[in-house]
Amino acid sequence: MVTLSSKRSLWGQIRSLPILPVATIVILLLVGIFAPLISPYPPLEGDLDLRNIEPSWLSENNESPYFLGGDHIGRDVLTRIIYGTRISLIVAGTVLFFGTFIGTLLGLMSGYLGGVVDEIIMRLVDFMYAIPFILVVLVAAVIWSPSLMLVIILLSIFTWPPFARQVRAETLSLKQMDYVSLAIVSGTSPLRICLRHILPGLFNTVLVLASLQVGSLVVTESVLSFLGVGIPAPQPSWGSMVAEGRNYMSTAWWICFFPGLAILLIVFSMNFLGDWLRDKLDPRLRQL
Repeated sequence: MVTLSSKRSLWGQIRSLPILPVATIVILLLVGIFAPLISPYPPLEGDLDLRNIEPSWLSENNESPYFLGGDHIGRDVLTRIIYGTRISLIVAGTVLFFGTFIGTLLGLMSGYLGGVVDEIIMRLVDFMYAIPFILVVLVAAVIWSPSLMLVIILLSIFTWPPFARQVRAETLSLKQMDYVSLAIVSGTSPLRICLRHILPGLFNTVLVLASLQVGSLVVTESVLSFLGVGIPAPQPSWGSMVAEGRNYMSTAWWICFFPGLAILLIVFSMNFLGDWLRDKLDPRLRQL
């Protein structure tokens, strides 16, 4: 029999779940995957007669066919936001995969092997933190023309250091555990110890850090596109859309407002989800 107190406890658990952020992330994923099916217009084609036209729900005479308005060359803002979602997800997902893999591998090697290996990897991490990222991107954009691949490569190079440093710290703690000591005494190889005994203990840390990095990657990609060294025009990107609309803030605010809102939603959702995962998975921060 379900009591009133159990119902309240169940309702409290449901309320504590990050339902809204998860729903936002799922919707954005679906939008990015099925962009060609749900977009109302082609993303690169525009009508000059519809330049800076207001959203249809603001139009008094229903003259606007665009729900979120048109940009400075008559392209549908909603369509470009939908396709911009795909680009943001591709960049964030690819960069996060390589950054997580490289950072976890180097951090595990650094923490477990120690000595010279630890010193070399940590000095490399310090070196990466000291390099001005924007300056490197600007130089790379001059040498090679801006492209999606260039953005992914540069972000991947600069994403792994936080993972390496955090994983190293966790590895130093885990390798002092009794079960690791017993595995060493029993003659287990270092590779097997890292893969079977230490790596599973790093899963929570890596998962939380990865979820928190997504928002940062989306913002960074948007900033690069805003500066003109990210996704090249006319490909739709949230950052480039904000850059294109900054000169029309007084007459066509919707050109940059709605892409900026999309950036805000995904960053807020991923950061909220990352904080929730950290509270649930980290025993030192777990809420009772």
